[in-house]
Amino acid sequence: MKADSLTKAKRAGAHRRSTKETTVEMQLTVDGGGKADVATGIGFLDHMLELLAHHGELDLSVQAHGDLHVDFHHTVEDVGLVLGDCLAQALGDKAGVNRFGVAYVPLDEALSRVVVDLSGRPYLSWRVRFTSDRVGDFPTELFQDFFRALSDRARLTLHVETLYGDNNHHIIETVFKAFARSLREATRRTGSANVPSTKGTLKD
Repeated sequence: MKADSLTKAKRAGAHRRSTKETTVEMQLTVDGGGKADVATGIGFLDHMLELLAHHGELDLSVQAHGDLHVDFHHTVEDVGLVLGDCLAQALGDKAGVNRFGVAYVPLDEALSRVVVDLSGRPYLSWRVRFTSDRVGDFPTELFQDFFRALSDRARLTLHVETLYGDNNHHIIETVFKAFARSLREATRRTGSANVPSTKGTLKD
């Protein structure tokens, strides 16, 4: 595909995952305008996904139904898995992408840094420390599960670190915004038709 064609074709993915625990349907457009239509049954997760779409300039539609009477874990993890699947589908062989992205995002007293490499090798470094185990009724430990599932399915290397912060809502909001902006930078088209690797592939 020629470089000028790369600038025209919208990159999109769609996936449906259905198990005895959850059903998740998602559509993702990388070259979007920040539109979000999200309903997971978990208000705080919806809020974070809306932030992801807005700051990542993604169009994102998510409909999830899960066993929330058990707990939030299955739904949160499966949304991360499906998001990773959609991202992998949208980016294909990753020809012409910038590959790397980094972003620092503050919110009042909190500051987080996220670095993304569309490497084809799933890896999550998670250095986020919360001051309590919940934000409202949402267990904060589930955010690590979400990003691990996402990095596994999208096959990306992801370093997430909160440099400091006290308010747990602020901490996780800076993480999602920083991830969105670093992902936007990593997926940016460079105008090249080449895969940005001396190996010639970013599949593994």
